[in-house]
Amino acid sequence: MRAFVRGDVDGFFGLALDNLVQLLLIDTLCRTVLGFPTALLYGRVLPGAAVSLLVGNLFYSWQAHRLARATGRDDVCALPYGINTVSLFGHVFLIMLPAKLAAEAAGAADPVRVAWQAGLVACLGSGVIELGGALVAERIRRATPRAALLSTLAGIALGFIALGFLFRAFAHPVIGLTTLGIVLLVYFGGVRFRGGLPGGLVAVGVGTALAWLGGLAPVGAMPGPAVVHLPALALADLGRGLADGHWLAYLSVILPMSLFNVVGSLQNIESAEAAGDPFPTAPSLAVNGLGSVAAAAFGSCFPTTIYIGHPGWKAMGARAGYSVLNGVFATVVCLTGTLAHIAWAVPVDAGGAIVLWIGIVISAQAFAATPRAHAPAVVVGLLPGLAAWGALMAKNGLRAAGVGLPGGPPFSPALLQAFQASDTWIHGAFALEQGFIFTSMVLAAATVAVIERRFATAARWCGAATVLSVLGLVHSYRWMPGDTAIALTPAWEWAIGYAIMAATFASARWLTIPGDGH
Repeated sequence: MRAFVRGDVDGFFGLALDNLVQLLLIDTLCRTVLGFPTALLYGRVLPGAAVSLLVGNLFYSWQAHRLARATGRDDVCALPYGINTVSLFGHVFLIMLPAKLAAEAAGAADPVRVAWQAGLVACLGSGVIELGGALVAERIRRATPRAALLSTLAGIALGFIALGFLFRAFAHPVIGLTTLGIVLLVYFGGVRFRGGLPGGLVAVGVGTALAWLGGLAPVGAMPGPAVVHLPALALADLGRGLADGHWLAYLSVILPMSLFNVVGSLQNIESAEAAGDPFPTAPSLAVNGLGSVAAAAFGSCFPTTIYIGHPGWKAMGARAGYSVLNGVFATVVCLTGTLAHIAWAVPVDAGGAIVLWIGIVISAQAFAATPRAHAPAVVVGLLPGLAAWGALMAKNGLRAAGVGLPGGPPFSPALLQAFQASDTWIHGAFALEQGFIFTSMVLAAATVAVIERRFATAARWCGAATVLSVLGLVHSYRWMPGDTAIALTPAWEWAIGYAIMAATFASARWLTIPGDGH
């Protein structure tokens, strides 16, 4: 397989845009929410992120070449890789911000540094748990129906990716619909632009030009000159964070989020195999974990992950080179301080259609790569992810109205009654949001077992959900001033509900008889 092909350029634009969005979020949240000074953000955090992104992208590119040599194929696509979006928000709002506020209340000399140290510990913990998960993940993967693994991704793709960028496209329709038309023409229509121009390049170029003509770019004031910052080990601050007990104080956040990362990466590996690229599970997850460990060692607070989207990049024609290009791009952006310049010149809208298309392809794969009879299970597996996205939209709406913000009313149980008055059962949405990856897998897997009339297997999946509920890894949430967060306390109502489901399925062989058509 060649080092670079034309499709790698298209894949690069899509994946690099996705990574760029995460880096921009880091820049914005660290400065505005946590108050990180420029020296800490650009001198330590972003260079640490560069190390983790480069190491992982180079490995997955090498892994793709290795699979190509072993199979004699030239169409292997590398696993996409980048910073975990869910962990990014979780580490900022559930670990580093509370650590900063606690340090301020205790009169610490440098609360911001305490917050950074807590983030380093959380990132290290995530990497260690992912490394441990690599030892057992293959067994979980083989025991789980493909419909359960892929439908979970489809729910995330539909809500958090496709619908989010569809809103953006219709908010700025001149850019959004024009670039969407280009993307659909090239990737669904199977045509090329004359002169060999990659479709992704054309979409981003046209989108950027329209943004400048329409006044959406440049974004803000032009940044100052870029300054190069090389990575440096942050072991002293990491050690201080461990000594201060941050790992124990925030274990209730670190543990479930890390487990979710393991399962999410596992689902993405299954998605790649469904698209024709069977990568070994253990080394793929292990390097993912090592990437997070490297990030913490060099000053980044943000774990990495195997990204959603492999089928989309593969359909674009991307192979292994797009991963190398992405790693190099992220490294240059993080080390040279040019992140602000790119955000100034190229709005996210310019490449949003590519990300929207990826969400569509992933959702379609959940149906195309599973047996036709399992389609109802795929739909069941979609629902928790869509519910989690709906909960996020509801929370964003509340914050837009001032709820959960300084000077406004906090998030509290009173919200449940207010929503219920309009027949909106937000309590169920908040409960589904917590651990929705697990919930989606369990419900879809149980549905597959029921469809195949393996009722004892369906009962075991519901039994697993009972255990997860008792452990507080699903459905258990607590109120924060501006959000809801996983509580890691027993969710007894849901545990009882799953237990009754398990008993129902377990007794089906004695209580039921085959119906018509079976």
